[in-house]
Amino acid sequence: MKLTYPACFYKDDESDAYGVEVPDLPGCASGGKDLTEAILMATDAASGWILGELEDGQPIPKPSAPHEIKPEDGGFVSLLVLDMDEYAKNHGNEAVRKEITVPAWINTFAQTRHIDYSQLVQQQIAEMYAHHHP
Repeated sequence: MKLTYPACFYKDDESDAYGVEVPDLPGCASGGKDLTEAILMATDAASGWILGELEDGQPIPKPSAPHEIKPEDGGFVSLLVLDMDEYAKNHGNEAVRKEITVPAWINTFAQTRHIDYSQLVQQQIAEMYAHHHP
């Protein structure tokens, strides 16, 4: 599923940086050191916002027509194209099957203690992720 949402871009007066807001997605804001990065970061932020709603079973907001969006002074409106299938494949909660190889002694140890490999690996990687993305 591909979606298109208008976004408001605001250039920083002292640099090439841009801030971006997506009015149809409350609280969805991003930015970048230049226009290209701002577009990419805003697309990622909006895709994450939408994916969160979809995974929670919530309806997603209908996008406004670009001409309906009025940015603050100095801003302009541009469209973000969200490829939700690709984003969900890379960032969603859908389970992905992975195979691992372990030495026989580890397998024996894990089996005798009824260790769930999937749960253990998910917990460890989630902890690593939380440590690197506070």
